[in-house]
Amino acid sequence: MSDSSTGRARTGRDDRFRLGAILVGVEHPVVLVHGWGGSYESTWRSSGFADLLEDAGRTVIGVDLLGHGRSPKPHDPAAYADLTAGVLEALPAGPVDAVGFSLGALTLLRLAVDHPDRIHRLVLAGIGRNAVEGTDAQSHRRLVAALEGEPADDDNMSRLFVQYADQPGNDRAALTAIMKREREPFTESELGRVTCPTLVVIGDKDFAGPGEPLSTLLPNSRLVTLRGVDHFATPQDFGFFDAALEFVGALPS
Repeated sequence: MSDSSTGRARTGRDDRFRLGAILVGVEHPVVLVHGWGGSYESTWRSSGFADLLEDAGRTVIGVDLLGHGRSPKPHDPAAYADLTAGVLEALPAGPVDAVGFSLGALTLLRLAVDHPDRIHRLVLAGIGRNAVEGTDAQSHRRLVAALEGEPADDDNMSRLFVQYADQPGNDRAALTAIMKREREPFTESELGRVTCPTLVVIGDKDFAGPGEPLSTLLPNSRLVTLRGVDHFATPQDFGFFDAALEFVGALPS
C-alpha cells in the first residue's frame, strides 16, 4: 500500500490487468469507483466528493477500472469479464465502505455478492432496474454500433456516450470492448447475499431507473430518488453528496 501522505498510485500484481489506484488518508477506508468513460480523477476528485471524505478523516481509495484512467486499456471484450478482480487487489484486508457510480456501482454490487465480508457499507449510485433486468438488446446494439462508427443524428443517447468515449485520456476501442462484454442481470438469490447496509441513489430522470426493482431485492437497503436528476449528473448532485456522505458517516460537521 502506498504511503498515505503522498497519494501515490497503487497497482495490482498482474502486469496485464493491474488497476491504477490512489490512496489518500490513514483510516476508515472508503473505496470510490467511477462509471463507464470516467475515472477517479474526473468523477470523484474533480467534483470535490473525495475532498469531503478526506476532510472527514477518511482514507480514500480511488480505483480506475480496467479500461479507464491510469489502468490498462485492453481492446478484447473478454478482458473485462470480471472487473471485480482488480478492485479486490486495490482493497485493504478488512471491510471497507464503498461508493460506486453506474459501471462502478455494478462492479461493487458484484463484489458484495461474491465477497460479502469485504464490504461494510455500500452506496450504489446510478443503477436500479438495469441491474436486475439488464439492458434493452436493440438499444445496446445501437450504442455499440455508434461507438464503432458514428451515431445517427437523431440518436441523442448514443451521441452522448460517444462524447464521453472521446474525452481526453479515454480509449474509445477499450470502452467499446467494455460495452461488448457479456453481463447477466443480478438474480434475486444473488442480491439476497448482500447483507451489508446499502444505499441506492438514483435520479428520477435516469435511464437506469427506477431504483425500486433493485432496492426491494437488497435485504438491508434504502432508496433515495433525486428529483430532476439524470444519469450523468448524479455524481455531482448535491443530493447525492448529502445522502452518500451521511450514509458512510462523513457529513461535514
